[in-house]
Amino acid sequence: MNETDFLNDYDPSAFQRPSVAVDLVLLGIRAGRPAVLLVKRDQLPHVGRWALPGGFVGIDESLDAAAARVLREKAGMAEAHLEQLYTFGAVERDPRMRIISVAYLALLTEQAFDAALGVKPALLPAAIHVAWAGETGGPVDMLAPGGEKLTLAFDHADILATAMLRLRGKLDYSDVAFALLPELFTLRQLQDVHEAILGTALNKPAFRRRQLDKGWLMATGAYESGAAFRPAELYRFQRLMAD
Repeated sequence: MNETDFLNDYDPSAFQRPSVAVDLVLLGIRAGRPAVLLVKRDQLPHVGRWALPGGFVGIDESLDAAAARVLREKAGMAEAHLEQLYTFGAVERDPRMRIISVAYLALLTEQAFDAALGVKPALLPAAIHVAWAGETGGPVDMLAPGGEKLTLAFDHADILATAMLRLRGKLDYSDVAFALLPELFTLRQLQDVHEAILGTALNKPAFRRRQLDKGWLMATGAYESGAAFRPAELYRFQRLMAD
């Protein structure tokens, strides 16, 4: 039998097909803390719980295309840098049926985060509270703007915990911090991002020395406006040198 005959005779129903979904972790820094955009489920199961924006992957749709579609439809964003975070495939992660979810991570500047809230006011900006130090790993809590703890649907709390662990692990050697900043930023803003992700205060002189020694920062000669005291110099990330 050749391959053409084999494919013509092949029975796709011979094996069970799990459904595949994508879930988006749209993460930014707000009020000095990592925050994520959530949607409230209006359908069973887990109706009334908060969830990451997500959806099923169409049979003729790639994973990246599905993630881009969910980004447009549920977050109101035309585009964002989406990268695969992890695949979640616990057998009973969804009570309806066997559903495998591919989680995507998108790091948003404060402007992009606020713009999404303006376009989709039903989105909730929830703060991520991480109780563990360093790269220990473990559960995280999601807090509403008023401070109350939120109950998340499915295994979305696990997805968020994985996102925070990934960010902490990549923070020192990659450019993830700069994805959360505007094109021009101060060293104080860069340190604020690091402290928000790490959940701890950093020594100012040591932090600045280390960042400047990496060769990733280019001083622009421009200064921030509207500062109450002496304005700080603005820097730009040198992407080519980081690569």
